[in-house]
Amino acid sequence: MAFFLSKSSHSDIVQMNLKELKFLIASDLCRHAGKKSLACLIRMIFSEPGFEYTFWMRICAFCDAGRVRRWLLYPWARITLRHYTYKYGISIPHQTRIGSGFYIGHFGQIFVNRRAVIGKNCNISQGVTVGQASRGRRKGWPTIGDNVYIAPGAKIVGNVKIGNCVAIGANCVVTTDIPDNGVVVGVPGKVISFEGSQGYVNHTDY
Repeated sequence: MAFFLSKSSHSDIVQMNLKELKFLIASDLCRHAGKKSLACLIRMIFSEPGFEYTFWMRICAFCDAGRVRRWLLYPWARITLRHYTYKYGISIPHQTRIGSGFYIGHFGQIFVNRRAVIGKNCNISQGVTVGQASRGRRKGWPTIGDNVYIAPGAKIVGNVKIGNCVAIGANCVVTTDIPDNGVVVGVPGKVISFEGSQGYVNHTDY
C-alpha cells in the first residue's frame, strides 16, 4: 500500500514534517510535469489548476499538523485552499489521507470524502466522487490502492476496497471491492479485464 504519513490518534489531522511536505510536493510535481525543479514548480503553481490545488492541499495539511503552525499559518492556508475549492470546483479536504504522486487531470466537480484513503500515484479526473455510504452493508468510505486511474465522471461510494493498478472507466459507479489490475466499467461497475492501469498512470519515477 501507499506511502502514508502518520496519523494522530486524537484527530483526523495528518502529521507531517517539512521533509515529508517537500517529498509530497515534489512527487505531485513530477506526476504533473514529468520533472522536478524550482522553475517548474513556480510555473505549475500559476498555470496548472490540478497541481495548484494539490499544492495548497499539502501546504494546508502541513500547517495544520503543528501547534505553532496551526496558530500562525493554518488560517491563511485554509482560506487559500477554500478559495481554490470554489474557483476550481474541487473539494478534497486536507485531512484526507492521500499518498505521494497525486494527479488531478482536469478540474471541476471533484469530491473526495475526508475519511477516504487514497494510495500513491492516483489519477483523478473531472466529475469524480469518492464518497461515503451512510447505511447498508457497505456503510463507510472507500480505500483506494496504488497506481489507480479514475476516469471522468466515475463514482466510488461506500466501504469498498480498490486494489492496486486498477482502471475505473468513465461514468462507472463502483460499489463493490475491485481486485488488483481490474478494469471496471458500467453501472454498477463490473470487471471486464485485468489489463490494469498501465499507460494511464505515468511519471511515477520521482
